[in-house]
Amino acid sequence: MTDTAVNTEALAPVFQIQRVYLKEASLEQPNSPAILIEQQQPSVDIQLGVEATPAAEGVFEVCVTATVHTKIGDKTVFLAECKQGGIFEIRNLPDDQMGPVMGIACPQIVYPYLRASVADLITRAGFPPVHLAEINFQAMYEQQQAQQAAAPQQ
Repeated sequence: MTDTAVNTEALAPVFQIQRVYLKEASLEQPNSPAILIEQQQPSVDIQLGVEATPAAEGVFEVCVTATVHTKIGDKTVFLAECKQGGIFEIRNLPDDQMGPVMGIACPQIVYPYLRASVADLITRAGFPPVHLAEINFQAMYEQQQAQQAAAPQQ
């Protein structure tokens, strides 16, 4: 009876957050202080990225990166980049569920921390905080899957 219970537990799906951490943060103000005197409203460009890599057997690192580039004309006001990481234990999931878990579920957990890190970094630099919008990671994942499917196979 005990052996059967152990075998059943061994096959049970596991999804646990091990840690969420700020992996990387950088901020550049290449045109300060002159650009800070400008009265114009800067343009803001925000780019997001998600990457997942194995860290150990059944353990994965999922990182969400935000790059915020503000400019007045062709001059940079500031360029901020933050990479928020999460370490997740993911075991005994069917292969067809691994992509959605790492491309949707994990980024949804990490992203609120990234939003706070970006706002804090930019505020500490002396600027009003930039609040990243909510992201629909499912739509983003599905779009990436569609793009990969449409890409010519080499």
